[in-house]
Amino acid sequence: MKPIVVIAEAYGEQEEKLKVPFVGNTGAELLRMMIEAELIEATSRDHEDIHAYWSMGDPHLLNRVWKNHPEIYRTNVFNLHPPGNKLELLCGPRAEGIPGYPALLKSLYVRQEYSGELDRLADELLRADPNLIIALGNTPLWALAGKAGGITKIRGYTFSSTHTVEGFKVLPTYHPSYILRGKWEERPTVIADFMKAKRQAEFPEIRRPPREIWIEPGLGDIREFIDRYVKGCDILSVDIETYGSRITCVGFAPGTGAAIVIPFDDERTANGSYWKTSADEKACWRIIGSVLGDRGIKKLFQNGAYDIAFLLRAQGIRTYGAEEDSMLLSHALQPEALKGLGYLGSIFSDEGEWKHLRKKHETIKRDD
Repeated sequence: MKPIVVIAEAYGEQEEKLKVPFVGNTGAELLRMMIEAELIEATSRDHEDIHAYWSMGDPHLLNRVWKNHPEIYRTNVFNLHPPGNKLELLCGPRAEGIPGYPALLKSLYVRQEYSGELDRLADELLRADPNLIIALGNTPLWALAGKAGGITKIRGYTFSSTHTVEGFKVLPTYHPSYILRGKWEERPTVIADFMKAKRQAEFPEIRRPPREIWIEPGLGDIREFIDRYVKGCDILSVDIETYGSRITCVGFAPGTGAAIVIPFDDERTANGSYWKTSADEKACWRIIGSVLGDRGIKKLFQNGAYDIAFLLRAQGIRTYGAEEDSMLLSHALQPEALKGLGYLGSIFSDEGEWKHLRKKHETIKRDD
């Protein structure tokens, strides 16, 4: 079984003593979260050593735990201890930066004298040849994807590395130090990401679920989709996007493999409407209304209270059969966690960060 590679930023004070990663407070918390996610099967001795570390502060105790688990390979982007834990001391202006990499911190670029650290990291990854790399925090994201910041948006999603060494599957999540600095509400998210990591480590490729998505349909296409997929489905997922007082599109998904997006706004046209005539648009709304008003079709929403009220206010469409709401269910299961659709997608699916691909002004919907 190939090891899972876990990459952090740099040595801390305790790590500097032993020249190995994750043997300080962040390492202890990292172990605890990995054990809770069953990414590591801890022995009673492991638990004793972790507990003893918190009272004794001896990094050797944590290092002994890590040595018991060769299924996890530990490393850093920088195998050194920045003075005062300040990464900015490794950085300078753009002219001094490593070519091909963005600023690590605001307007600060990692100086070329530290490019050897990236070469060392590349060699380690090629030797370990993992199915999965867990990137803890923004610095590994910078090293592997050439991204400056953005861990909050991309955590929980797998992608292929493009920098330092190409082609390895990466799953980013928050660094344990982020949790220890008081962001305890994010701890369940990291554990969920580690649970996903356990599944993703079983294969090297990035697997996206197959989708048949109908876009830019005509009235005939919509009727065909409903006849083929919606009628008789177990449950129909319904979602709308809005802008101002308008509904810009409606989506139906009767299962995991097929969906249709029915647009109403189109900035490519002179009048901004997707439909060529008002008669066609009215006919489209009648079709949508017949589906939403069908009591025999069980429906699933994300924040359905918003969608259902908006449909009634904007188009006079009454919705029946709305029995499930993914936002409410997830909130009931994990009240302290975020409940937006992008977050839920990162936890429960292997989809990409689709909610961050649109322009910011394209919707006013909250908790979508």
